[in-house]
Amino acid sequence: MADETFDIAACLGRVRQRDQIAARELVEHLYPLVIRIVRSHLPRRVAEEDLAQEIFLKMFTRLDQYKGAVAFTHWVSRIAVTTCIDQLRAQKRRPEFRWADLSEQEAEVLDSVLTSEGDVAANDALAAHELVYKLLGQLKPEDRLVLQLLDLEQHSVAEISGITGWNQSLVKVRAFRARGKLKKLFEELQRKERI
Repeated sequence: MADETFDIAACLGRVRQRDQIAARELVEHLYPLVIRIVRSHLPRRVAEEDLAQEIFLKMFTRLDQYKGAVAFTHWVSRIAVTTCIDQLRAQKRRPEFRWADLSEQEAEVLDSVLTSEGDVAANDALAAHELVYKLLGQLKPEDRLVLQLLDLEQHSVAEISGITGWNQSLVKVRAFRARGKLKKLFEELQRKERI
């Protein structure tokens, strides 16, 4: 169902007439987009399927609010991103992140980064990836989101503005401040290692 020939407008018309088959087809078509957003914005401990269902529930309950001013997939993406941010806010923030929280491989990668000018070895890439996500997990949801979209997923400032609804100046300021906070977290982790 996730092909380019899928007619969203026709399907929406059927859904608005309470066609259950059309609703199922719409969910099947949008599922890859929604689950990708959920997986890219939330830690693994969150039940992805539950959150995806919540997003689809919001989509169906707000369907009468969709006026067609933007592409339907963009509208659903905004619901998904907002729901993910709300989920992150609802989660209790972890207590202080410490060197002891790192796996042995992550500690080695961090030590390697701190002591050498060279690149991290290819076999340590996964540990480096996990370390970055652990540090990002210490940021506020909005800060984490902007860094993930801008630096990890390589979206433009204009694209992030469209996804989040923030103006471009806010995206730039938030990214600058979030990078500063991430650097501070990294320095605190580094300082604790020396103690």
